[in-house]
Amino acid sequence: LQRASSRHIVYSMGPPRPRRLPPLPSIADIIQLYGLSARSQMSQNFLMDMNVTDKIVRLSRKKLEDCCVYEVGPGPGSLTRSILNAGVKKVIAVEKDRRFLPSLELLSDASDDRLATYQGDVLKFDVEEVFSPLVQPKLWKEEPPGLHIIGNLPFNVSIPLLLQWLALIPQRRGPFLFGRTGMTLTFQKEVAERITAPPGHKQRSRLSVMVQHLCEAKWAYTLNGACFVPKPKIHAVVLNITPLVEPVIDGDHRNIERVVKCLFQYRRKYIKAGARLLFPEDRSDLVTKLFAESGVDETLRAQQLTLEQWGLLSSTFTKLTQSEQLT
Repeated sequence: LQRASSRHIVYSMGPPRPRRLPPLPSIADIIQLYGLSARSQMSQNFLMDMNVTDKIVRLSRKKLEDCCVYEVGPGPGSLTRSILNAGVKKVIAVEKDRRFLPSLELLSDASDDRLATYQGDVLKFDVEEVFSPLVQPKLWKEEPPGLHIIGNLPFNVSIPLLLQWLALIPQRRGPFLFGRTGMTLTFQKEVAERITAPPGHKQRSRLSVMVQHLCEAKWAYTLNGACFVPKPKIHAVVLNITPLVEPVIDGDHRNIERVVKCLFQYRRKYIKAGARLLFPEDRSDLVTKLFAESGVDETLRAQQLTLEQWGLLSSTFTKLTQSEQLT
Protein backbone atom coordinates (compact mmCIF):
# COMPACT_ATOMS: atom_id res chain seq x y z
CA LEU A 1 0.00 0.00 0.00
CA GLN A 2 1.23 3.48 -0.88
CA ARG A 3 -0.11 6.89 -0.04
CA ALA A 4 -1.06 9.05 -2.99
CA SER A 5 1.55 11.62 -1.99
CA SER A 6 4.46 9.14 -1.82
CA ARG A 7 7.62 10.36 -3.54
CA HIS A 8 10.04 7.45 -3.31
CA ILE A 9 8.84 4.27 -5.00
CA VAL A 10 11.02 1.30 -5.90
CA TYR A 11 9.87 -1.13 -8.59
CA SER A 12 11.43 -4.60 -8.68
CA MET A 13 12.50 -5.86 -12.12
CA GLY A 14 12.94 -9.51 -11.10
CA PRO A 15 12.21 -12.66 -13.13
CA PRO A 16 9.21 -12.85 -15.52
CA ARG A 17 5.98 -12.56 -13.60
CA PRO A 18 2.96 -14.88 -13.83
CA ARG A 19 0.32 -13.35 -16.08
CA ARG A 20 -2.77 -14.91 -14.52
CA LEU A 21 -3.95 -14.95 -10.96
CA PRO A 22 -4.05 -18.18 -8.92
CA PRO A 23 -7.45 -19.42 -7.62
CA LEU A 24 -8.91 -16.85 -5.23
CA PRO A 25 -12.07 -16.45 -3.14
CA SER A 26 -14.96 -15.01 -5.16
CA ILE A 27 -15.72 -11.29 -4.89
CA ALA A 28 -18.93 -12.19 -3.06
CA ASP A 29 -16.86 -14.17 -0.52
CA ILE A 30 -14.40 -11.27 -0.18
CA ILE A 31 -17.24 -8.83 0.49
CA GLN A 32 -18.64 -11.16 3.13
CA LEU A 33 -15.21 -11.90 4.63
CA TYR A 34 -14.35 -8.22 5.16
CA GLY A 35 -17.90 -7.09 5.93
CA LEU A 36 -17.99 -4.71 2.96
CA SER A 37 -21.04 -2.84 1.69
CA ALA A 38 -21.60 -0.12 -0.88
CA ARG A 39 -21.99 3.37 0.54
CA SER A 40 -24.61 5.49 -1.20
CA GLN A 41 -22.96 8.75 -0.08
CA MET A 42 -19.87 7.71 -2.09
CA SER A 43 -21.98 6.58 -5.10
CA GLN A 44 -20.58 3.06 -4.80
CA ASN A 45 -21.89 0.13 -6.85
CA PHE A 46 -20.00 -3.15 -7.12
CA LEU A 47 -19.56 -5.13 -10.33
CA MET A 48 -19.81 -8.76 -9.23
CA ASP A 49 -19.90 -10.75 -12.49
CA MET A 50 -16.42 -11.65 -13.73
CA ASN A 51 -17.83 -12.31 -17.21
CA VAL A 52 -18.83 -8.64 -17.34
CA THR A 53 -15.52 -7.33 -16.00
CA ASP A 54 -13.61 -9.60 -18.40
CA LYS A 55 -15.61 -8.15 -21.29
CA ILE A 56 -14.90 -4.57 -20.20
CA VAL A 57 -11.18 -5.33 -20.20
CA ARG A 58 -11.34 -7.06 -23.61
CA LEU A 59 -13.05 -4.00 -25.05
CA SER A 60 -10.52 -1.56 -23.59
CA ARG A 61 -7.81 -1.81 -26.26
CA LYS A 62 -6.50 -4.37 -28.74
CA LYS A 63 -3.38 -5.32 -26.80
CA LEU A 64 -3.34 -4.71 -23.07
CA GLU A 65 -0.50 -7.16 -22.43
CA ASP A 66 2.68 -5.53 -21.17
CA CYS A 67 0.84 -2.23 -20.61
CA CYS A 68 0.51 -0.40 -17.34
CA VAL A 69 -3.04 0.29 -16.20
CA TYR A 70 -4.18 3.19 -14.06
CA GLU A 71 -7.37 1.97 -12.38
CA VAL A 72 -9.71 4.45 -10.76
CA GLY A 73 -11.92 3.30 -7.89
CA PRO A 74 -11.20 -0.45 -7.78
CA GLY A 75 -13.48 -1.09 -4.79
CA PRO A 76 -13.22 -4.74 -3.71
CA GLY A 77 -11.23 -5.56 -6.84
CA SER A 78 -13.53 -7.36 -9.31
CA LEU A 79 -12.47 -5.31 -12.34
CA THR A 80 -8.90 -5.35 -11.01
CA ARG A 81 -8.85 -9.15 -11.23
CA SER A 82 -9.86 -9.06 -14.88
CA ILE A 83 -7.19 -6.46 -15.64
CA LEU A 84 -4.49 -8.55 -13.98
CA ASN A 85 -5.66 -11.69 -15.78
CA ALA A 86 -5.25 -9.85 -19.08
CA GLY A 87 -1.48 -10.02 -18.57
CA VAL A 88 -0.74 -6.37 -17.82
CA LYS A 89 2.69 -5.39 -16.58
CA LYS A 90 1.50 -3.28 -13.66
CA VAL A 91 -1.78 -1.97 -12.21
CA ILE A 92 -1.75 1.21 -10.19
CA ALA A 93 -5.11 1.50 -8.43
CA VAL A 94 -6.33 4.60 -6.58
CA GLU A 95 -8.98 3.96 -3.95
CA LYS A 96 -10.39 6.53 -1.55
CA ASP A 97 -12.25 4.11 0.74
CA ARG A 98 -9.90 2.45 3.25
CA ARG A 99 -12.30 -0.46 3.78
CA PHE A 100 -11.22 -1.98 0.45
CA LEU A 101 -7.49 -1.97 1.15
CA PRO A 102 -7.28 -5.47 2.70
CA SER A 103 -9.00 -7.10 -0.28
CA LEU A 104 -6.72 -5.21 -2.67
CA GLU A 105 -3.64 -6.22 -0.69
CA LEU A 106 -4.76 -9.84 -1.10
CA LEU A 107 -4.83 -9.29 -4.86
CA SER A 108 -1.42 -7.64 -4.79
CA ASP A 109 0.09 -10.66 -3.05
CA ALA A 110 -1.61 -13.08 -5.46
CA SER A 111 -0.39 -11.12 -8.49
CA ASP A 112 3.27 -11.18 -7.45
CA ASP A 113 3.06 -7.44 -6.72
CA ARG A 114 1.81 -6.47 -10.17
CA LEU A 115 -0.81 -4.43 -8.29
CA ALA A 116 0.03 -1.35 -6.23
CA THR A 117 -2.77 0.47 -4.41
CA TYR A 118 -2.72 4.13 -3.43
CA GLN A 119 -5.21 5.32 -0.85
CA GLY A 120 -6.43 8.82 -1.49
CA ASP A 121 -8.43 11.21 -3.65
CA VAL A 122 -8.06 10.46 -7.37
CA LEU A 123 -8.50 14.16 -8.16
CA LYS A 124 -5.23 14.82 -6.31
CA PHE A 125 -3.27 11.77 -7.50
CA ASP A 126 0.13 12.54 -9.08
CA VAL A 127 0.03 10.40 -12.23
CA GLU A 128 3.29 11.77 -13.60
CA GLU A 129 5.31 10.93 -10.51
CA VAL A 130 4.02 7.37 -10.17
CA PHE A 131 4.05 6.29 -13.81
CA SER A 132 7.25 8.00 -15.02
CA PRO A 133 9.47 5.06 -13.91
CA LEU A 134 7.12 2.61 -15.64
CA VAL A 135 5.97 4.08 -18.94
CA GLN A 136 8.03 5.13 -21.96
CA PRO A 137 6.60 8.36 -23.41
CA LYS A 138 5.51 8.44 -27.05
CA LEU A 139 5.19 11.30 -29.49
CA TRP A 140 1.67 12.73 -29.59
CA LYS A 141 1.19 11.77 -33.25
CA GLU A 142 2.09 8.14 -32.54
CA GLU A 143 -0.18 5.35 -31.32
CA PRO A 144 -1.23 5.51 -27.63
CA PRO A 145 1.53 4.70 -25.11
CA GLY A 146 1.88 1.68 -22.86
CA LEU A 147 -0.53 3.20 -20.34
CA HIS A 148 -4.29 2.81 -20.24
CA ILE A 149 -6.88 4.18 -17.80
CA ILE A 150 -9.71 1.88 -16.73
CA GLY A 151 -12.36 2.71 -14.19
CA ASN A 152 -15.81 1.88 -12.94
CA LEU A 153 -16.09 5.49 -11.89
CA PRO A 154 -18.06 6.45 -8.79
CA PHE A 155 -20.91 8.46 -10.26
CA ASN A 156 -20.29 11.48 -8.01
CA VAL A 157 -16.72 11.93 -9.30
CA SER A 158 -17.04 10.93 -12.96
CA ILE A 159 -17.72 14.36 -14.49
CA PRO A 160 -15.24 16.39 -12.35
CA LEU A 161 -12.53 13.81 -13.06
CA LEU A 162 -13.22 13.73 -16.80
CA LEU A 163 -13.18 17.54 -17.00
CA GLN A 164 -9.87 17.57 -15.10
CA TRP A 165 -8.35 15.10 -17.56
CA LEU A 166 -9.68 17.05 -20.55
CA ALA A 167 -7.96 20.20 -19.27
CA LEU A 168 -4.67 18.26 -19.07
CA ILE A 169 -4.79 17.04 -22.69
CA PRO A 170 -3.77 20.39 -24.31
CA GLN A 171 -1.06 20.79 -21.67
CA ARG A 172 0.30 17.24 -22.25
CA ARG A 173 0.25 16.76 -18.48
CA GLY A 174 -0.93 14.07 -16.07
CA PRO A 175 -1.77 10.81 -17.91
CA PHE A 176 -1.08 12.60 -21.21
CA LEU A 177 2.54 13.34 -20.41
CA PHE A 178 3.22 9.90 -21.93
CA GLY A 179 1.20 10.44 -25.12
CA ARG A 180 -2.40 9.95 -26.20
CA THR A 181 -3.34 7.75 -23.25
CA GLY A 182 -6.61 5.92 -23.83
CA MET A 183 -9.42 5.63 -21.29
CA THR A 184 -12.04 2.93 -20.76
CA LEU A 185 -14.55 4.37 -18.32
CA THR A 186 -17.97 3.40 -16.98
CA PHE A 187 -20.55 6.18 -16.68
CA GLN A 188 -24.22 6.47 -15.90
CA LYS A 189 -26.10 6.03 -19.17
CA GLU A 190 -27.32 9.63 -19.11
CA VAL A 191 -23.75 10.94 -18.71
CA ALA A 192 -22.54 8.70 -21.57
CA GLU A 193 -25.33 10.06 -23.76
CA ARG A 194 -24.23 13.60 -22.94
CA ILE A 195 -20.61 12.79 -23.79
CA THR A 196 -21.44 11.25 -27.18
CA ALA A 197 -24.47 13.36 -28.21
CA PRO A 198 -24.21 14.94 -31.71
CA PRO A 199 -25.34 18.50 -32.52
CA GLY A 200 -29.11 18.83 -32.28
CA HIS A 201 -29.51 15.95 -29.83
CA LYS A 202 -31.50 16.68 -26.67
CA GLN A 203 -28.53 15.47 -24.55
CA ARG A 204 -26.04 17.76 -26.31
CA SER A 205 -24.20 19.65 -23.56
CA ARG A 206 -21.04 21.38 -22.48
CA LEU A 207 -19.58 17.92 -21.81
CA SER A 208 -20.34 16.79 -25.39
CA VAL A 209 -18.45 19.71 -26.89
CA MET A 210 -15.43 19.56 -24.58
CA VAL A 211 -14.97 15.82 -25.04
CA GLN A 212 -15.59 15.68 -28.78
CA HIS A 213 -13.28 18.53 -29.71
CA LEU A 214 -10.36 16.82 -27.90
CA CYS A 215 -11.16 13.09 -28.11
CA GLU A 216 -12.82 10.28 -29.97
CA ALA A 217 -15.47 8.76 -27.69
CA LYS A 218 -16.94 5.39 -28.63
CA TRP A 219 -19.86 3.59 -27.00
CA ALA A 220 -18.41 0.15 -26.18
CA TYR A 221 -20.86 -1.67 -23.94
CA THR A 222 -24.16 -1.07 -22.12
CA LEU A 223 -24.36 -2.49 -18.58
CA ASN A 224 -27.77 -3.40 -17.22
CA GLY A 225 -28.31 -2.14 -13.70
CA ALA A 226 -28.63 -5.79 -12.60
CA CYS A 227 -24.84 -6.13 -13.14
CA PHE A 228 -24.24 -4.01 -10.04
CA VAL A 229 -24.72 -4.51 -6.32
CA PRO A 230 -26.68 -2.65 -5.12
CA LYS A 231 -28.68 -2.35 -8.34
CA PRO A 232 -28.81 1.31 -9.46
CA LYS A 233 -32.00 2.79 -10.87
CA ILE A 234 -30.41 3.41 -14.27
CA HIS A 235 -28.11 1.52 -16.62
CA ALA A 236 -24.41 2.25 -17.11
CA VAL A 237 -22.30 2.50 -20.24
CA VAL A 238 -18.65 1.72 -20.94
CA LEU A 239 -16.98 4.32 -23.19
CA ASN A 240 -13.60 4.11 -24.90
CA ILE A 241 -12.12 7.62 -25.06
CA THR A 242 -8.90 8.41 -26.94
CA PRO A 243 -7.33 11.87 -27.39
CA LEU A 244 -7.19 13.11 -30.98
CA VAL A 245 -3.88 13.91 -32.64
CA GLU A 246 -5.19 17.43 -33.31
CA PRO A 247 -8.08 19.11 -31.44
CA VAL A 248 -11.08 19.99 -33.58
CA ILE A 249 -11.24 23.52 -32.14
CA ASP A 250 -8.02 25.50 -32.33
CA GLY A 251 -7.31 27.93 -29.51
CA ASP A 252 -6.77 28.39 -25.80
CA HIS A 253 -8.54 25.67 -23.79
CA ARG A 254 -9.66 28.10 -21.09
CA ASN A 255 -11.32 30.42 -23.60
CA ILE A 256 -13.02 27.54 -25.39
CA GLU A 257 -14.34 26.20 -22.10
CA ARG A 258 -15.53 29.65 -21.03
CA VAL A 259 -17.47 30.20 -24.25
CA VAL A 260 -19.05 26.76 -24.11
CA LYS A 261 -19.96 27.09 -20.44
CA CYS A 262 -21.57 30.52 -20.84
CA LEU A 263 -23.56 29.68 -23.95
CA PHE A 264 -24.95 26.51 -22.37
CA GLN A 265 -25.98 28.51 -19.29
CA TYR A 266 -29.37 29.18 -20.88
CA ARG A 267 -29.84 26.09 -23.00
CA ARG A 268 -33.54 26.80 -23.65
CA LYS A 269 -32.81 30.30 -24.90
CA TYR A 270 -30.94 31.61 -27.92
CA ILE A 271 -27.16 31.66 -27.56
CA LYS A 272 -27.24 35.47 -27.48
CA ALA A 273 -28.50 35.25 -23.88
CA GLY A 274 -25.50 33.24 -22.72
CA ALA A 275 -23.08 35.35 -24.75
CA ARG A 276 -23.91 38.35 -22.54
CA LEU A 277 -22.10 36.55 -19.70
CA LEU A 278 -18.83 36.70 -21.66
CA PHE A 279 -18.49 40.48 -21.53
CA PRO A 280 -18.98 43.35 -19.06
CA GLU A 281 -22.62 44.37 -18.59
CA ASP A 282 -22.05 47.75 -20.26
CA ARG A 283 -20.48 46.20 -23.39
CA SER A 284 -23.47 44.79 -25.25
CA ASP A 285 -21.75 46.01 -28.41
CA LEU A 286 -19.25 43.17 -28.01
CA VAL A 287 -22.07 40.62 -28.01
CA THR A 288 -23.21 42.02 -31.34
CA LYS A 289 -19.65 41.90 -32.67
CA LEU A 290 -19.21 38.31 -31.50
CA PHE A 291 -21.96 37.06 -33.80
CA ALA A 292 -21.30 39.51 -36.64
CA GLU A 293 -17.61 38.63 -36.87
CA SER A 294 -17.96 34.89 -36.26
CA GLY A 295 -20.84 34.52 -38.72
CA VAL A 296 -22.77 32.34 -36.26
CA ASP A 297 -26.54 32.88 -36.03
CA GLU A 298 -27.38 34.35 -32.61
CA THR A 299 -30.87 32.78 -32.70
CA LEU A 300 -29.52 29.24 -32.51
CA ARG A 301 -29.54 27.28 -29.26
CA ALA A 302 -26.30 25.94 -27.79
CA GLN A 303 -27.18 22.29 -28.42
CA GLN A 304 -27.61 23.04 -32.15
CA LEU A 305 -24.06 24.32 -32.70
CA THR A 306 -21.48 22.24 -34.53
CA LEU A 307 -17.87 22.02 -33.40
CA GLU A 308 -16.94 24.28 -36.32
CA GLN A 309 -19.34 26.95 -35.04
CA TRP A 310 -17.99 26.61 -31.52
CA GLY A 311 -14.53 27.14 -33.00
CA LEU A 312 -15.63 30.32 -34.78
CA LEU A 313 -17.20 31.71 -31.62
CA SER A 314 -14.17 30.85 -29.48
CA SER A 315 -11.63 32.38 -31.86
CA THR A 316 -13.75 35.53 -32.25
CA PHE A 317 -14.15 35.81 -28.47
CA THR A 318 -10.38 35.52 -28.02
CA LYS A 319 -9.77 38.19 -30.66
CA LEU A 320 -12.30 40.57 -29.08
CA THR A 321 -10.93 40.17 -25.54
CA GLN A 322 -7.42 40.82 -26.80
CA SER A 323 -8.34 43.87 -28.88
CA GLU A 324 -10.45 45.32 -26.07
CA GLN A 325 -7.86 44.33 -23.43
CA LEU A 326 -10.41 42.40 -21.41
CA THR A 327 -9.34 39.66 -19.01
